[in-house]
Amino acid sequence: MDHTKKDQESSSRRNFLKTTAIAASAFMIVPRHVLGGRGFLAPSDRLIIASIGAGGKGKSDIASFYKSGKADIGFLCDVHDSRAAESVKAFPKAKYYRDYREMLDKEAKNFDAVSISTPDHSHAIQAIAAMQLGKHVYVQKPLTHDIYEARALTAAAEKYKVVTQMGNQGASNDGPRLMREWYDAGLIGDVHTIYAWTDRPVWPQGIPWSANKAPIPADLDWDLWLGTAPYKDYVDKLVPFNWRGWWDYGTGALGDMGCHLLEAPFSVLNLKYATEVQASVGSVYVDEFKRGYFPDSCPPSSHVTLKFPKTNKTKGDVTVHWMDGGIQPERPEELGANDTFGDGGNGTLFVGTKGKMMASTYGANPRLLPLSRNENIKVAQKFARVPDGANGHYGQWVDACIAGYGKKELSSPFSIAGPLTESLLMANLAIRGTDIQRKNAEGKIKYPGRNIKLLWDNANMKITNFDDVNQFVKREYRKGWSLGV
Repeated sequence: MDHTKKDQESSSRRNFLKTTAIAASAFMIVPRHVLGGRGFLAPSDRLIIASIGAGGKGKSDIASFYKSGKADIGFLCDVHDSRAAESVKAFPKAKYYRDYREMLDKEAKNFDAVSISTPDHSHAIQAIAAMQLGKHVYVQKPLTHDIYEARALTAAAEKYKVVTQMGNQGASNDGPRLMREWYDAGLIGDVHTIYAWTDRPVWPQGIPWSANKAPIPADLDWDLWLGTAPYKDYVDKLVPFNWRGWWDYGTGALGDMGCHLLEAPFSVLNLKYATEVQASVGSVYVDEFKRGYFPDSCPPSSHVTLKFPKTNKTKGDVTVHWMDGGIQPERPEELGANDTFGDGGNGTLFVGTKGKMMASTYGANPRLLPLSRNENIKVAQKFARVPDGANGHYGQWVDACIAGYGKKELSSPFSIAGPLTESLLMANLAIRGTDIQRKNAEGKIKYPGRNIKLLWDNANMKITNFDDVNQFVKREYRKGWSLGV
């Protein structure tokens, strides 16, 4: 055989082997829908998200998931078409629904995860429905409206083995991790007292329910918006934002900002469930010596004190003070007269046996007091940082969903977010207790829930010394709605 013919045969053999190898590899890279339907998530794939709530906070949540570079917005759901319009325009390929139940029923095989950015009273029922389908869930803060719901979601996350995250993005900031490192290094000694404060509410509270009915916007499904809440006629300006100040739908300033401002104390000190709570609230007077009575509305301001039992990070109980409505604690002596306390309107202060430290909203900008101590801090990094901090909170969840349950660490999974939310809602029990009325033998109205301390039985989820407030631990849903657990 001459060399030319031999070389041609060798070349043909090499091409054959190369072609066969390519063909074989092609068979190994099987499309996702062939492997397990569109609900199957291969590690190399992008996450397909269905969003319940597409306007307001939902709009920014959706954009943040997409910005991670690893997620597609497959479905949008909102009861208010005009509020969802910008998201619909931004994601024209996403199929749009009004009723989340219809979306979950029809499209369950076509997405991997659900983002929930709806009013507080709808969080739990929507999240449970998604988890029961095996979907990963991201739920805006506060996790739930009621304590019972928070406990149920925490249990469901473990039962259904899904990846969960609450939308308190400050949990992914560097600040809480830095404070954990400072605390573990003993820079402020043993913390026994925490103060957290906010300038919220920035919506009306301490007001009567409007007697003036308003026409329901043509593009709003009012019945669906109400969902689990008691039926009431539509009133102007309740939607899209002022619902926060009404107990049927919102959880007040505590629900809005508590998950942001108290996350750092929980993560630094390993706090779990409070054992007792007491509250005082701001008054609204409608005439001379006549205090207004508006039990449907959250108060204009409050000061709540919670006690937490000793943890593996403390030597004794920890007292947490929460203040809203612009009320702030006394400025620390170590803080200069013109230095900003927290970030001005909001903040968190840790009081230890050897010093103090404070932070702004989202646990950002942590500082030791006096501020001069920050010039020479030498503490080694102990905890891994989340890329892009608070903004990376979304991408962290997306990555964890793609990796699968239990494969990646999360900043605010329900195992952490559940107990945090429960404590905030327990604080609301004390606030709501101040409006409980009773008549004495003479027919005079008394308020037995004021100026008392409520004692909490965590195992049975109830207040043991003032039963009147236990109605708020697990509210009664409107007929036709059920949590399904």
